[in-house]
Amino acid sequence: MPAVTIRNLPEETHLALKARAAAHGRSTEAEIREILENAVRPQERIKLGSELAAIGRAFGGVDLDIERDTTPAGTVSFE
Repeated sequence: MPAVTIRNLPEETHLALKARAAAHGRSTEAEIREILENAVRPQERIKLGSELAAIGRAFGGVDLDIERDTTPAGTVSFE
């Protein structure tokens, strides 16, 4: 698993992180992970597939009769 080192973190920030972690019943490291996760992967992010499915349902949906192509793929030559 990747690790990150944060240099030159002000003492006040470190103390605030420790206090926030204690308030949430977590270690400082776990609190920092939670903060970073929420910053880069927010819950309210738009999920494109879900949005497109919702639009399709709003217009009554579409029934597609699609059959999978089971033809074996040919070999590739790199010569």
